Amino acid sequence: MQTLKFGLYNGGHLEQAATPGAAAYLVFQHGYKRGDYYQVEVDKAPAYLVVQLDSALSPALIYVTEKTWRYSIPFNDQREWPYPDGAFAEHRYYASVRFATADEIHARRNLAVNSHDLRGADHAFPHASANAETRGEYVFFARNAIDGYVANESHGNFPFQSWGIDQREDAELTVDFGRPVRIDTLILTLRADYPHDTYWTAGTAMFSDGSQLPLKMAKTAAPQSYSFEAKTVTWVRLTDLKRALGTEFFPALTELAVIGQDAQ
Repeated sequence: MQTLKFGLYNGGHLEQAATPGAAAYLVFQHGYKRGDYYQVEVDKAPAYLVVQLDSALSPALIYVTEKTWRYSIPFNDQREWPYPDGAFAEHRYYASVRFATADEIHARRNLAVNSHDLRGADHAFPHASANAETRGEYVFFARNAIDGYVANESHGNFPFQSWGIDQREDAELTVDFGRPVRIDTLILTLRADYPHDTYWTAGTAMFSDGSQLPLKMAKTAAPQSYSFEAKTVTWVRLTDLKRALGTEFFPALTELAVIGQDAQ
């Protein structure tokens, strides 16, 4: 049976450790310090894990490609915050990690969703990245487009975080799965804080296999779904996004879902 080690660290120093096993949890009663991070060590990599590192976050099924995965604790030091009130800010914590089951791994699901994605994350997937993020603010990071929240009638603080493109006409968003997945549907939820926002009328989904899918978009708060013949890919990219003509405001993406199954 595979085992994992789970601990809270700061600057390489172990603050608190869980009992090793196929599943582990930590309970502690003090606030986080700058530089704190969780570390998970597995016997073999790659591995599928289900993690919930704050009770305010939804559990996430992630794929780690290295034996050691670190999760740096976010700090609320900007004007707006993309997490629920109290996330990473209480003084009594419960954090857990376990190996995913075969049924969880192979289920048809949204393969892009990851409530625990971080900007610049390494070795943990799915992971979102972009060439533009409005003013470098947390509430406009690429990771917000795969966090599982679809509230889109406003912008800024949770639950209205989104991917903001910093008014770039060449903005692109990439979701990397870290391994082959078999997909057949994309679902886009545009931010719809009208009249503050505008919208995209069209774009292109590029895939790691070299194929492309044209996307026509409408001015709507409803999710917009695109189905296609199933393909095996390791990443998908939104590019060539076309802002509605005659508009000057802010197109943004609230959520991107990618539906399919693990191909491994």
